[in-house]
This record gives sequence, C-alpha cells and structure tokens, in this order.
Amino acid sequence: MLIKKPFNIPDSGITEESLFLSRRQLIQSVTGLVIAGTSTGLLAAPTPAATTGRTLPNVRPSRLSTDVPPNRYEDVSTYNNFYEFGTSKEEPALYAGQMRTQPWTVQIEGEVKKTGKYALDDLLKSLVLEERIYRFRCVEAWSMVVPWVGVSLQELIKRLEPTSRAKYVEFTTLYDPAQMPGQQRAVLDWPYVEGLRIDEATHPLSILAVGMYGKVLPNQNGAPLRLIAPWKYGFKNIKSIVKIRFTETQPTTTWMRAGPNEYGFFANVNPEVDHPRWSQAKERRLGEIFKQKTLPFNGYADQVAGLYSGMDLRKYF
Repeated sequence: MLIKKPFNIPDSGITEESLFLSRRQLIQSVTGLVIAGTSTGLLAAPTPAATTGRTLPNVRPSRLSTDVPPNRYEDVSTYNNFYEFGTSKEEPALYAGQMRTQPWTVQIEGEVKKTGKYALDDLLKSLVLEERIYRFRCVEAWSMVVPWVGVSLQELIKRLEPTSRAKYVEFTTLYDPAQMPGQQRAVLDWPYVEGLRIDEATHPLSILAVGMYGKVLPNQNGAPLRLIAPWKYGFKNIKSIVKIRFTETQPTTTWMRAGPNEYGFFANVNPEVDHPRWSQAKERRLGEIFKQKTLPFNGYADQVAGLYSGMDLRKYF
C-alpha cells in the first residue's frame, strides 16, 4: 500500500471544516464496529477515545485566558492531527484509546542540572494547575479555542535548573508502534521531535498541558502531557511527551526533516507567510462556515512579538 508523505498530499486531501460535521456522523456510526485491517494489518479495531476523563482538582483560572468562547469538547476531542494514530482528523479519536498513559515517565537530559527519569506526578509536583483558554491555529488554516489545563513551562524549567549553555529545549513523543499503529508506517521519521528556543519555552504563555475542559487530557489530544505555545501552529505543540532535552544547538524537528520548505523551526502564526500550497491569510474556526482573518502570532502579538525583534520572519518561518 503506497502511503504519501504529508507534504505530498494535495490540497484536496485536506478536510474542509464545512464537511466536518457530516464526517463526524459517519465516525459515530462506525464507532464500536470492527474495521477490516489494512494490507499491513495496522488498524484492526477502533476504540472510542472521546469520552470525558476524570475531573482535575484544584484548577485555577488564568488571567492569560482569551475571552473568545471555547469550541465544544465533542468537536475538539474528535478532530485532531496525531499521525501516530492515523493521518485523517478522525482516526486519533478512534484508535488512541489503546495507549496506556499510566504509569508515565519523562526523561530530562542535556544542559540542565537535574537530569534523570521522572514519574510524571513527581515532575509536576507542587506546580500550579491553571486553566488557560487559548486560541489554537493549525497550519492547515483551521482553528479552535480550547480551555487547556496545565502548568507553567517556565516554572518547570526553573526547577530543573538549565545551565548557561541551554539555548533550546527539545521535546520527544512516545515511540511505541504497538500502541501507536501510525508509527508502523513511514509517514514521518519517528519518534516525533519538536523544539523551542529557551526564551520561547520560558515565556509566560507556554504551558505543559495535562487536561482540557477541566478534565484529564484525552489520549487523542496528547495525553498525558503535551506542549501548548498558543502563538505557534498546531504541529509545534507536541503531544505525549516522554523526553525533554536542553541543548546548545537548534534541534532538527520532525516536520523540518519531512518538508523543510514548508515547515520551519519557529512555526509562528503569520498571515503574511503562506504555506507553499495554501494561504495563511484566513482561517476557519471549527464548527463555523465562514472564514475570518488570521491574526499575527494567533492574536498574541502584544505578548510575544518582542521575542523576534530584528528577525526576518519570512526567512525564519
């Protein structure tokens, strides 16, 4: 079976939000049924993964939240990019339920004093859980508003005590093809890797999310730990993190390797820099029909534009 790499998929292969609701109805109709396996036997039986998880205790509202109304939980939890579980928007909600998220450990490496393998609860212990209602923008020109629950990445980094040589923070997703059947296909160079410059990682807007809508993250949305940097395109916001490495040099990220002319390291939302195959000037919010103008830095320009003072953002896209 020939699998096209994502950067070779034509525009016609990208789901329009106007078709989304009808496609969701189709998914719901097949959930719980046994789907015939592909020629490689990867996707044998879907597991519904869109049910709400347990409520997270002691969550504080954040002053950094937008006042834009959030999208519905049902939509946010069933329309995802998570190629580890399939390349369509609907497959992650069908197949991510098989992934085990407890126990979960995170390896801390590189230019930092407190290296080691940490149980997730120990890593985040005593950090404040906040609800951050953030705008979220995908490179494919669709967007949503999500009430994430997470901890300050700045505070975690401070606790880990990076050295003066730490200029970047690299994140790596779980690699486990048995649990993540999409990794059995050479769609991307696994495991998934992303990174931030250290000043981006320590910006007050950056969080590590463990939940959304007041509840534990669904697997398809990146459980149990994912990055949220809301001024960047969605692919930058890596899911199911198992390693955080502090480096002196800029990491080569997964999408940079896959399509360097389409996906840059910074991935800042910029309506003036088009993707080679579509415009970024407008976006369609999930569940809506009409497009709206894309805001520079996804509407967070007042907070983050200073990070890129003097940089040519057409070159450093």
